[in-house]
Amino acid sequence: MGLFDIFKRKEETIKADRLVIEDEEGEEPEPEDEVEEEEFEKEAPEDRAEAGPLDVEEYEGDAPVIDLGALRVPARQGLSLRLEFEEKTKRVIAVGLDMAGSTLQVQAFAAPRSSGLWRDVRTRLAQQVEKQGGSAEEQDSVLGTSLRTSVPVAKGDSKARVVRFYGVDGPRWFLRGVVTGPATGDEERLEQLLELFRGIVVVRGTKPIPPKDLLPLTVPKVMAEQMAAAAAKRRAAEAGDGRTDGGAGRS
Repeated sequence: MGLFDIFKRKEETIKADRLVIEDEEGEEPEPEDEVEEEEFEKEAPEDRAEAGPLDVEEYEGDAPVIDLGALRVPARQGLSLRLEFEEKTKRVIAVGLDMAGSTLQVQAFAAPRSSGLWRDVRTRLAQQVEKQGGSAEEQDSVLGTSLRTSVPVAKGDSKARVVRFYGVDGPRWFLRGVVTGPATGDEERLEQLLELFRGIVVVRGTKPIPPKDLLPLTVPKVMAEQMAAAAAKRRAAEAGDGRTDGGAGRS
């Protein structure tokens, strides 16, 4: 796997209570009916302001990070980062962090100043999973209440795959993490990913954004340069193939 794996999705408003965005084919969940929003207390580890995930105003470290706009991810040995883009707009809508054979997908969303989103989000996620024939169970974790789900691989298939959801309510933001792969059943690997999750710094910004809407993510400069170089190499290869094909019929 290279540094980048780019997955494209149709243009849409990405919400915090949407099911995990995966690089696997599957049916899109049906849109939920609009209901009146209920306010809930914020849910986060008691030591969040010290141990993370941190708000940029709380961060005082100088360790190297990967700047993705709304998210700053700690640089770790063995970490591979993937970005997912909307097909039309090309905007980044999710970040996949691959480590120890598993993946932690992270997204940050706007949230109210005085109330939290995680309780409502995990309730809706559980409903979506169960509606698709899966199961969902709330569990305790170092981050507070998490959601362990078992999701059918395909409609009508008896095989299922475990997906773990985590959420932290911060100052005017909500950070969601989704764990897939062997770490869902391996405590040591899971601990590594959750430690990485707690090392993330969220940059909310001052721009008004509706609650549950995705905070803007950007491609780091060095990665953008690598992507541009790879695209140029592909174009050159395609042009070379065209010249070869064109000359094959000449006598």
